[in-house]
Amino acid sequence: MDLRKLKKLIDLVQESGISELEVTEGEEKVKIVKSGGSGITYAVPETASAPPTATPLVHAPAAAAPAEISGHVVKSPMVGTFYRSSSPGTKPFVEVGDTVKSGDTICIIEAMKLLNEIECDKDGVIKAVLVENGQPVEYGEPLVIID
Repeated sequence: MDLRKLKKLIDLVQESGISELEVTEGEEKVKIVKSGGSGITYAVPETASAPPTATPLVHAPAAAAPAEISGHVVKSPMVGTFYRSSSPGTKPFVEVGDTVKSGDTICIIEAMKLLNEIECDKDGVIKAVLVENGQPVEYGEPLVIID
């Protein structure tokens, strides 16, 4: 079961009045349980070869930028997958310590099979890259901090 299906199932449980959802797809199985106030707890998908016990995980909202790093925060303008470079194995658009100008491409966010170049909106020096390559990002999630 892919990550997008899991995300849709989690959203479905959060938005609906149901408290528990179990889905079996082929040999994969996932169980999502809405808990009191701490978010959603769900079991890791199991396959026939997986051990019978599953590790519970807690779905938490995306964390804000670290408190110790201050500066201009470039936020994601859309939901998608974050990429630091134009293709695997190539040099990232920016590294910590790089000087950037307004309009420079700092990353790519893939959304609905389209690659969207995200441009810097301020001149400065890259202080931190807050997202790992290939990680899903939400709208408004901090991506890069510029000083």
